[in-house]
Amino acid sequence: MTGYATDKDDVLRRLRRIEGQVRGLQRMVEEDTYCIDVLTQVSAATKALQSVALVLMQDHLGHCVADAIAEGGDVATEKIAEASDAIARLVRS
Repeated sequence: MTGYATDKDDVLRRLRRIEGQVRGLQRMVEEDTYCIDVLTQVSAATKALQSVALVLMQDHLGHCVADAIAEGGDVATEKIAEASDAIARLVRS
């Protein structure tokens, strides 16, 4: 079971909304919309994706990492390193 199982419907709903935002961006570019207006919408889509990433990270830490820590040993060390790497990727993006 994935860590985000309890939030799966919410995550999917958010991703569908983001998909619509991206299609709207494509339309804006096709229609030669003013650059700043397109950039504003890119920023909104980026923030929406970051919000989804935070939900997934929170669920991962609360479920997958917590379970691994309870198990202990190499599994815990591996999950903590994996989560740390994922956080670093999110911060860099």
